[in-house]
Amino acid sequence: MEKEKILPLWAFILPLVAIIIWSFNIVVTRYVSGYISPVSISFYRWFIAFIVLTPFVLPKLWINRKSIFKNLPKLAILSAFGMVMYQGVAYTAAHYTTATNMGIINAFIPIFTIVVSFIILKERPSIYAIVGSIISLIGLVYVVSQGNLKDLLSAGAHLGDILMLFAVFFYAFYGVFLKKWQIKLPILISLYVQIFLALIYHLLFIFYFGLDELNHQNIWSIVYAGLFPSIFAPLLWMLAVQYIGPSRSSIFMNFIPIFTAIIAWVWLSEKWTAYHTIGGVIILLGVALAQRQKIRRSINERTVKK
Repeated sequence: MEKEKILPLWAFILPLVAIIIWSFNIVVTRYVSGYISPVSISFYRWFIAFIVLTPFVLPKLWINRKSIFKNLPKLAILSAFGMVMYQGVAYTAAHYTTATNMGIINAFIPIFTIVVSFIILKERPSIYAIVGSIISLIGLVYVVSQGNLKDLLSAGAHLGDILMLFAVFFYAFYGVFLKKWQIKLPILISLYVQIFLALIYHLLFIFYFGLDELNHQNIWSIVYAGLFPSIFAPLLWMLAVQYIGPSRSSIFMNFIPIFTAIIAWVWLSEKWTAYHTIGGVIILLGVALAQRQKIRRSINERTVKK
C-alpha cells in the first residue's frame, strides 16, 4: 500500500478563491438589485462570459460538433436549470432579502442535491444524510423566521428567502443532471454551449420585460458577474476537483455563508445577528453530517484502489 500523496498548499487555495469569488457575487447581486432588473443583469452577465470565451472555444466547436448536437437537448436542460432558473430567481430574490440570508440558504445546496438524487437517480440517502437534512432544515427555518417561529407561522416566510430556496432547488437539479448524464464534452465547450443557450432563453424574457441600459451604477457589477463567478471561479473549481478531489472540494462550499456574511457586513453594512449565528451553525452541522457518508465512501474507494 502506497502512502497517500501529500498535496501542495496551493491546491487547497484553488477552491478557497473560487468560494470567495462566489461569495462576493452573492453580495454583488444584492448590491446591484436596486440599479438593474434581474433579467437584464442575468443577460448581460452571460453575454460578457460568451464574448470572453468565444476566441478560446470557437476553433474547437467544429471539431466537437457531432458530440455537441448529440447532447444538445441535455445541454439545453442544464442551461435552463443552472444559468436561467437558478440565476434568474436568485437575482429576483436579492430584491427582497439580504445577502447574508442568501448566503446561508445557498449552503442548503448539498441537502437539496441529496433529495433530488433520490428522486432522479434513485440513490437511497444514508442515515447521516437523512439526519443531517433534518438538522439543516431546522436551522433554515430558524434563520427564515429570524429566531421567532411564532412570527413565521403568523406572518409567513419572507418572499426573498422563499425565492432563494427555489433557486437553490433548481441548482440541485443542475448538479444531479450533470452527474446523471456525464456529457462527453470538454468542460469549457460544455460551459460555452450552455451560455449560448442561456442567451437564447433570455431573449424571450427581454421581449416581455425589456432590457435596462448600462450605466455607472451597474456596469462594474455586471462586468464582475460576467468574468469572475461565470468563468474564473468555475475554472478554479474544476482544477481543485482535479487536484484534491470532489469530496475535499465540496467541504469548501460550507464557507460561502461565512464569507458572504463578512463581505455583506463590510460592504453593505448588513447586521449579523444571533439568529444568523445559531441558524447558520445548525445548517452547517447538518450539511457536514449529510456529507459524512459521501466523504467516507470516497476515502474507502481510494483505499481499495491502493
